[in-house]
Amino acid sequence: MSRIFQRVLLGLFFVLLGAGILFMAPGCGKKGPPVPPTKDADIPAAPTGLKYTLKDRDLTLSWTCASLQNQEQGPTVEGFEVFMATKPLASCQGCPFIFKSLGVVSMPRKSFVYTLDQDLHYYFRVQTLGRDNIKSKVSDTLYIEFP
Repeated sequence: MSRIFQRVLLGLFFVLLGAGILFMAPGCGKKGPPVPPTKDADIPAAPTGLKYTLKDRDLTLSWTCASLQNQEQGPTVEGFEVFMATKPLASCQGCPFIFKSLGVVSMPRKSFVYTLDQDLHYYFRVQTLGRDNIKSKVSDTLYIEFP
């Protein structure tokens, strides 16, 4: 083979190798269906005043939401999603915990009932759900120790 042919072949190999790497490389970013742009006026307010009452082992969470006061002009509230995380009482200080969804409370209710197990630390949060899957920030975390 001639020296020029070898160089052309080597150059073609590197071009194809570079193109293969470029097209095989994974993309970055979160994959999912397109989301329409939102304005701040479309985002509902986060729930506030998260509190609880306890009767035997049944815990009733309740909250308020500023977005409900002006439903004609403000964002539409369709419900609330309740999140909970637990840790054993004997767990280490600062151990991580993960919030999991307990379910959705549809309007007009602003309360949620849950039966507690003993010897656990409980952490609750609530998030407002608006139209077109628009969500508020989560509420402050409510901490409960149930011995």
